Parts: sequence; structure tokens; C-alpha cells
Amino acid sequence: MSENIYKLIGKNIKNYRLKNNISGANLAELSGYSYEFIRRIESPNSKVGFSIETIYQISKALKINISCLFEGVKTYE
Repeated sequence: MSENIYKLIGKNIKNYRLKNNISGANLAELSGYSYEFIRRIESPNSKVGFSIETIYQISKALKINISCLFEGVKTYE
């Protein structure tokens, strides 16, 4: 895979957050995570890992289906 899945999900989180006019601090509050953690997830140079539970909580805070955060992830048959 040419792009790390964590980077891709982080990019999707940031895109949906901006699309919905939600600040990083507000997303942190809505999701129950720290602003620093959200910032690290969204950073293109970050090496942070996160769980499916984290992705689920962030998708709930963004009011989107969790599958939206996996957009662009290549699947193989």
C-alpha cells in the first residue's frame, strides 16, 4: 500500500472535520479525546496509531458513518 492507512484515515478525519466546520478542539471535546491526540492523528507526518474504537468515536462526533473514514483505502480480493 503506497499510503499508510493511519495517514489516510487521519486525512479523512481532517477533511470531514473541515467540511463540517468543526475545530480540532471541538472535535476533541465531542469525541472525548485530547486536542493534542486529534492534532497528532490529523498530522500527515505523525507516527501515531489508533484503534477502531477511536475511529468509531470520532465518526460519531463528526456524525458520519465510520466507513467514510476509510475512503480511499485499497481493498484486495
